[in-house]
Amino acid sequence: MNYITNSKTFIIAEAGVNHNGKLETAKLLAEVAKNAGADVVKFQTFIAEDCISNFASKAEYQKKNTQAEESQLDMVKKIQISFDEFIELKSHCDKIGIQFISTPFDFKSIEFLNHLNIPFWKIPSGEITNVPYLNRIANTGKPVIMSTGMCTLEEVEFAVKLLKENGSGEISLLHCNTEYPTPFKDVNLAAMNTLKRTFNCRTGYSDHTLGIEAPIAAVAMGAEVIEKHFTLDKNMIGPDHKSSLEPDELKKMISAIRNIEMAIGNGKKKPSESEIKNIQVARKSIVAKKAISKGEYFTEENITVKRPGSGISPTRWFDVLGLISTKDYQKDELIEL
Repeated sequence: MNYITNSKTFIIAEAGVNHNGKLETAKLLAEVAKNAGADVVKFQTFIAEDCISNFASKAEYQKKNTQAEESQLDMVKKIQISFDEFIELKSHCDKIGIQFISTPFDFKSIEFLNHLNIPFWKIPSGEITNVPYLNRIANTGKPVIMSTGMCTLEEVEFAVKLLKENGSGEISLLHCNTEYPTPFKDVNLAAMNTLKRTFNCRTGYSDHTLGIEAPIAAVAMGAEVIEKHFTLDKNMIGPDHKSSLEPDELKKMISAIRNIEMAIGNGKKKPSESEIKNIQVARKSIVAKKAISKGEYFTEENITVKRPGSGISPTRWFDVLGLISTKDYQKDELIEL
């Protein structure tokens, strides 16, 4: 699927590392994303030793959700799957009919995924200041969707400029908050539209809140891309499970987004197809307030406005006042001209 020509909100189901290093679990996650109606399922490709040093500590949420005493490197090694396994995973995605995408975290992974012919790059927030990484991505000439968590506007501008100067394809930007889970007070969805105004590009939202409200609201505010973590079970051990959606929640989120897309509409103010039939029921007409004889003048004493709306519209009230009745009317009968 080419997200550039997709007219609907492009939904990235972020499996990430929620496979816990198990290929069969990764395949199940791809199937969940497909069944939920996501456009793509996204994983993370890395060689742990190439992107994490022995001295890197874990984030607080990672300590809480995993074995606190292990290093970040040791944690990530346990949830790494091999390039050969990714080849098999992509084949499975192709077979079940969902687009495979993975975010690379090192040069070898960029090269590997490029050979897999993924249609675009998804750059994570943590790499937005990584100049050599951005150069490698840009040099492929493929489109980029880039998350902007933890970033100032100036840092985003730096990365966008670098990507463009080095041959990147079309760039889309996702507003994001890199806390797992993100407190609602820190979501700041309005910043998504700041990105839109500043960079005049496709924009969206990568969500790390608990629940589905924030991404749905983002679509209502104009998000063209949504990314959301999901898992098979929030109670699994691993860094991201607790702040991910379970399968039924992912399906509800995507269904709600599709409903919101329909609800946004085309902006033209006119009666919809479904409500036209109710115009005569809900609106009113000019009717006889009491019995009126032929030859009487229509006055405020003998005519009024009541439902149904199948007669003369009350917008013509002053046109009717003062005219002479051409027939006898009983009370509530529609006035005719």
